[in-house]
Amino acid sequence: MKIMVSACLLGENCKYNGGNNRNEELIRQLSGHTVIPVCPEVLGGLPVPRVPAEIVDGVVTNREGVSVDEAFRKGAAAALETALREQPDIIILQSRSPSCGVKQIYDGTFSGSLIPGMGVFAEMAKKAGFRVGDAEDLYKEL
Repeated sequence: MKIMVSACLLGENCKYNGGNNRNEELIRQLSGHTVIPVCPEVLGGLPVPRVPAEIVDGVVTNREGVSVDEAFRKGAAAALETALREQPDIIILQSRSPSCGVKQIYDGTFSGSLIPGMGVFAEMAKKAGFRVGDAEDLYKEL
């Protein structure tokens, strides 16, 4: 299988705080497959580290109240171009991220509260017809 994965899940230090979300169980599941790492936020030109962002009334905004929507959408479009070129069987993304959240995202209040919803890239990929999965789910079929 060909699997696109949020780069932070593979241990790449591309999170807003300069760290990663390395997921050892997922990495084990990916063994033997073609893995395509992607970080839409970095592809959009955002620095590492960066001010955390959430989706506020449909616009990706950082904690300081500055819109970073253009960079998030540019990065999501670049990640989608990679997906269209590579045609992964599944795209596994970091939970709750304003780029990659699949089931839930933070509610835009920067209080840690979650709401049902998708990040910018997750939504684009799903609308383009890709199978999109949340990193917290186990993928027995891999």
